[in-house]
Amino acid sequence: MQYQVDTHTHTVASSHAYSTIHDYLAVAKQKGIRLFATTDHGPAMADAPHFWHFVNLRVLPRMVDGVGILRGIEANIKNIDGEIDFFGDYLKQLDIVLAGFHEPVYPPSDKATHTEAMINAIKSGKVDVITHPGNPAYPIDIEAVARAAAEYGVALEINNSSFEVSRKGSEANCTAIAKAAKEFGTILVMGSDSHVAFSLGGFARAQAIIDEVAYPPSRLLNRSPSALLAFLAARGHETVADLIPLFSDDEPCC
Repeated sequence: MQYQVDTHTHTVASSHAYSTIHDYLAVAKQKGIRLFATTDHGPAMADAPHFWHFVNLRVLPRMVDGVGILRGIEANIKNIDGEIDFFGDYLKQLDIVLAGFHEPVYPPSDKATHTEAMINAIKSGKVDVITHPGNPAYPIDIEAVARAAAEYGVALEINNSSFEVSRKGSEANCTAIAKAAKEFGTILVMGSDSHVAFSLGGFARAQAIIDEVAYPPSRLLNRSPSALLAFLAARGHETVADLIPLFSDDEPCC
C-alpha cells in the first residue's frame, strides 16, 4: 500500500542527511507521492541549517510536476517548559511544525520530566506533530501524552525510521501509543523520517502497528493530501490555503 503523503523528511541542509529537494521530487514522482514536507532539524542541532534556511523556505515552489511541497521544520523541544528552537512570527511562515526530543539538544532524564516537557510542547500551540514519541531513550506517560494531544488537536507520529535505522526498541512504545491514540481519539501520522530520498513514503513497519491495533483510517493524516491540509488549516496555518484547492478532489488512498 502506497500512501500519498509524507510529513517528515530531511535534506542535505541537515548535514547528516544525503538528498536534495530535487532528489525527493524525483522519488515522489516515481512512487506516486503527491505531497511531502521538507522538515530539516531546527537550528539548535549542531549540524542543522541556519535559522535563515527556514525563513527562506518561501522560495520553494508549491507544486513541481504534480507534487506538492510543504515548508516545515523538525524543531527541537529544548526544556521542560516545552519551548522549541523556532519562534515568533517566523512560525507563521511555515506550513507544518514538527517537534521532538533529540539528545544533543535535550539529554534524556526521567519519565516525569519527559512527559511534562512533551505535554507543554503540545499545549504551546506551536507544534502540529510530535515526532518519534516512542523513543525508548525518552520514556513518557503514554496515556497522559495521548490525552493531551487529543485535547489540543496535535498529531502523534509513528516514525518508520525508528524500527529500521534509529531509536531501536521503539516497537512496544509505538504500539502502546497507537492503542492509546485509538482510545482517546488522538490523531496519528506516519513519518518516514527520511534522511535519504529513497526512503520517502516508506511506512511498512509503521503501517503494521497501525493495522495491529486497528487504528481508524479516518484519523490517519497520511490518508490523503486534503486530509493533511485540512488538519494544518484547522491548526491555523493560513499558508496552506493556496494548496488546498489543488487537492480538493482527491480521495483517501485507504
